[in-house]
Amino acid sequence: MRFSNHIKILKRNNKPFLYTDLDQFKVYFKSSKKIMAEYRRISYAVWEITLKCNLACQHCGSRAGNNRTQELSTEEALNLVQQMAEVGIKEVTLIGGEAFLRSDWLEIAEAITKAGMVCGMTTGGYGITLDTARRMKKAGIKVVSVSVDGLEETHDYQRGKPGAWQWAFKTMKNLKEAGITFGCNTQINRLSAPEFPLLYERLRDAGISAWQIQLTVPMGRAADNNHILLQPYELLDVYPMIAKVAQRAKQEGVRVQAGNNIGYYGPYERLLRGGEAWSFWQGCGAGLSTLGIEADGAIKGCPSLPTSAYTGGNIRDYSLRTIIEETEELRFNLGAGTPQGTDHLWGFCKTCEFAELCRGGCSWTAHVFFDKRGNNPYCHHRALTQKKRGIREEFALKYHAKGNPFDNGVFELTEHPFNSPLPEDELSFTADKIQWPASWELEQEKPLSLVGANH
Repeated sequence: MRFSNHIKILKRNNKPFLYTDLDQFKVYFKSSKKIMAEYRRISYAVWEITLKCNLACQHCGSRAGNNRTQELSTEEALNLVQQMAEVGIKEVTLIGGEAFLRSDWLEIAEAITKAGMVCGMTTGGYGITLDTARRMKKAGIKVVSVSVDGLEETHDYQRGKPGAWQWAFKTMKNLKEAGITFGCNTQINRLSAPEFPLLYERLRDAGISAWQIQLTVPMGRAADNNHILLQPYELLDVYPMIAKVAQRAKQEGVRVQAGNNIGYYGPYERLLRGGEAWSFWQGCGAGLSTLGIEADGAIKGCPSLPTSAYTGGNIRDYSLRTIIEETEELRFNLGAGTPQGTDHLWGFCKTCEFAELCRGGCSWTAHVFFDKRGNNPYCHHRALTQKKRGIREEFALKYHAKGNPFDNGVFELTEHPFNSPLPEDELSFTADKIQWPASWELEQEKPLSLVGANH
């Protein structure tokens, strides 16, 4: 599968031109580095201000529930706000755990706003009353993403609490009344995938402006509950479904935002990343454009990365600027676009024609599968290529996670003839399990299963 099959029309000086060869495209990509270099290295931070949570999600990577030991004090948190502004961060998203369970969370949000940064928040939504939403508005919180992982029964099961789904929608209603822009984020796995189109309609009707989607990966509790994870070959049926929903969402004014482990150069890549000429995956941004902060002051290049392998330092020991500029854990992507930028690749990703641009996809996803980055099993292009070669890839747990926040086990990837019998698993995902809205059924045929073909 050639690059030109997916990235056909680009623009130079606002005029379209055609690239028919990957090497030609690389020339244009490299010529854009001067423009890209004008931007600050770090512009966006995701800040876990507490690990305390009122839910118990099966897929929680941080194993949230109780506070971390020695979470930052109010004074330390406010000092960190100033340091973020000084290094050029433009937007900060507060997360948990559940951010509003920290007593000074609105004081932190107000400080972020006063420092000239945009303050957002991601929440499970369990307990945000109208009064709370109005106080959020007053503190300067501009946008909120509410986590919804399926229809009511599925969501409550995954979130570990009856009533969680109802509260998520109450929260959206309260945010709307308070005048705060809101969207949703959804984990896609074997439990939520069949309900994806129906869930879209519920979220659209609730008034969301955007919908961020990502695949559940084996970090934290999701490593323990890995039976809910999609197998790589199941992406062949997942992506046509996502694309159909994304196309409809676009028509209906809802922006679908692909998370960092979605896509990678399949036929729907540009659609899922916004539809513009440069709307395609351009490599892991950890330490380049993003920053992750844990509640005890640990600094990572991305909030999702495993703590033990990717923490550059703690703001109690070093300044934020020093950690960003001098620690290797936040500099591992600085070789992007150079011959050294692909040194870490292995397995399928090392030989892939998109290696220089992709750099192995999402580092978080690859690492939590194999305990090292550089070979990503959750890639649509890879699944399509392997199918063409007659190969079906499957993973199985080799070593369990230890039970710490942001930890991971180790999985083993095996290859099988594509048309060999599928493993018996009642949770396995195929296109015929998708629950489509009745009105959609009348408009066009639903996607046929590629996974189940010839089995």
